[in-house]
Amino acid sequence: MKKITKILLSEKEMPRQWYNIVADMPNKPMPPLHPLTREPIGPDALAAVFPMELIKQEVSTERYIDIPDEVLDLYKIYRPSPLFRAVNLEKALGTKSKIYYKYEGGNYSGSHKANTAIAQAYYNKKEGIKRITTETGAGQWGSAMSYACHHFGLELLVFMVKVSFDQKPGRKLLMNTYGAKVIPSPSTMTAAGRKILELDPESPGSLGIAISEAMEVAVQDPYTKYSLGSVLNHVVLHQTIIGQEALIQMEKAGDYPDVVIGCFGGGSNFSGIAFPFLRENLQKGKKTRLLTVEPSSCPKLTKGKFMYDFGDSAGMTPLLPMYTLGHNFIPEKIHAGGLRYHGAGVLVSQLLKDGFIEAKAKMQRECFEGGVLFARTEGILPAPESNYAIAGALDEARKADLEGVSRTILFNLSGHGHFDISAYEKYFENNLPDHELTQAEVDEAISKIELPV
Repeated sequence: MKKITKILLSEKEMPRQWYNIVADMPNKPMPPLHPLTREPIGPDALAAVFPMELIKQEVSTERYIDIPDEVLDLYKIYRPSPLFRAVNLEKALGTKSKIYYKYEGGNYSGSHKANTAIAQAYYNKKEGIKRITTETGAGQWGSAMSYACHHFGLELLVFMVKVSFDQKPGRKLLMNTYGAKVIPSPSTMTAAGRKILELDPESPGSLGIAISEAMEVAVQDPYTKYSLGSVLNHVVLHQTIIGQEALIQMEKAGDYPDVVIGCFGGGSNFSGIAFPFLRENLQKGKKTRLLTVEPSSCPKLTKGKFMYDFGDSAGMTPLLPMYTLGHNFIPEKIHAGGLRYHGAGVLVSQLLKDGFIEAKAKMQRECFEGGVLFARTEGILPAPESNYAIAGALDEARKADLEGVSRTILFNLSGHGHFDISAYEKYFENNLPDHELTQAEVDEAISKIELPV
């Protein structure tokens, strides 16, 4: 019997609603706190930064939220995205397990980020906003937002983490092509950036710093709003179209995953594929394990502390309950720039704390080794971030073989690595160093956090 290797959906089968995991969480997330008073804040406190419709989604407890027709029209250009069975990868491993992957790199941005960029640009346009500011790490988010803003007639200012700005010039040029202005962060454009540069003129930057700069610009103009590509509840919500499609595709394949895997930076791509399967666990008693894989150099889930912390370096955001390494933490210059974030999303943090999901950390070189194997067997060059999910899937297959069992493994291939070829060059030159943050270093970073009393 011929194995099914590619599972497609028709346009009519594409989900018309996003799924909100909050509706099914046994323990609801704790509220955000005002950065100065430390009192719980309501939706109005976010109005200076986000359009009201996104704020409503951020605090919503409704199980499903309709996707607007204007968003669906753009989704239909590249969605539903394909789901593949990695038959050649299975053969190379000699595994008894079945490995599937959902491929999110087949759109204009090359990653899953388009799913929320389109939605966020639409809601900002609908509210009469003229300009958006945002941050980007490796550049996938900035690329996604650049085209979405251009489509809806919005200006976009992107603060790109300096180390990635230097490592990935192609991403900057792609954003410029779509009409965005890109600034390496930290910059002299903002007070937050200037403060960092005074302390360290050679600062490589971080997502926390870039967020501070983007927010500082946004709050100074009533016709400018800020947009975030991960972490927040409404971002996670928009990404759940991935997992909802995957559920239908796995059913078409006549299979169901024992484990679902995604890499982890702030939580959007992991949550996007995992949360609809978690719904099946919570509502229908399924037993799928949900595993996220983060860098050993930025291990907030595996070594960080669950506490209230800022989402940015300057302390402009509300305090959020999350696993964190401290908002002043500057990660090593790993090539998975999208995973270099000090904290984790509120929903993922609460679910990890409650034991509904799992997390592990991996070294950079081993993940690139897995990415090269995947490229040679499946023909897609993965983004450095996606390599962590691949490495997690390989671990699961090898573990199953050692245990003498066959498992069905599904992971999210969150994007392609065509703009990251210099990272692969360093891998082949044996010039891609490993780095593991020790618990002592984590404890020291967290001890430096200064929070308002």
